[in-house]
Amino acid sequence: MSDTPLKAMAERFLSALRHCQLLQMRVHQADADGMTLVLPWSPLIVGNPQTGAVHGGALTTLLDTTCGMATLCALPQFEVCPTLDLRIDYMHPAEAGKDIYGHAQCYRVTRDVIFTRGTAYQDDPDQPICQVVGTFMRLGQAVRGGIGFGKRLKTEQGR
Repeated sequence: MSDTPLKAMAERFLSALRHCQLLQMRVHQADADGMTLVLPWSPLIVGNPQTGAVHGGALTTLLDTTCGMATLCALPQFEVCPTLDLRIDYMHPAEAGKDIYGHAQCYRVTRDVIFTRGTAYQDDPDQPICQVVGTFMRLGQAVRGGIGFGKRLKTEQGR
């Protein structure tokens, strides 16, 4: 059971993302300070079997999702906010066998864009695996995702 309505909303949102379900990601914390998701370690996310290093795509998915979901913590109501830009700086490889936490917060919200930053870490948030900054477009409360989202968006914008 969720601790807060925000965490419950985050769990519902995450459950709708099939790729995140395949990675078995889960919400660890959601509050005014931001969003924290967990990517459980699994042999399926290993990118280099010789070293056990986690694949960069799994880390990118964790951080893009965490930053995108951090918008839930900053907006008064849910809005679809697709990624405009995402930059990840890798510091060191993740240790095999340990879960990875992604934490992100929104540091600026404008009428059209939300700016986020965060980290991925294992045991110690002060020793990040990587850092991330991302920007997300605000589409407004009337826009809803789902099947045919792209086509509906183009139609609404007269394209």
